[in-house]
Amino acid sequence: MLHVKVKMSKVRLFIPIPYLILMLGISILLSKAVNRLINKWVKESTKEKEQAFSMPSLNKKELKGIVNELKRLRGLELVDVIAKDGTEVKIRL
Repeated sequence: MLHVKVKMSKVRLFIPIPYLILMLGISILLSKAVNRLINKWVKESTKEKEQAFSMPSLNKKELKGIVNELKRLRGLELVDVIAKDGTEVKIRL
């Protein structure tokens, strides 16, 4: 399970994210339909600019393999950030 903790001056959030939901999110976000939709939105927003950007298609199997390897590394802290205003963000496996 992925644990996300956010501490601000008056608010504390703890969000547990099960690996099943993470895998489902990967499947949805990397689907061809979502990829086409994102590329369409990017093209519309960059019409005025000279640079064109398209989201590359990513391999679902490779990302799912990475998540499966991360499952074995329980307790590993991926992110530990403290801002100047006292806000803390921690992401732990």
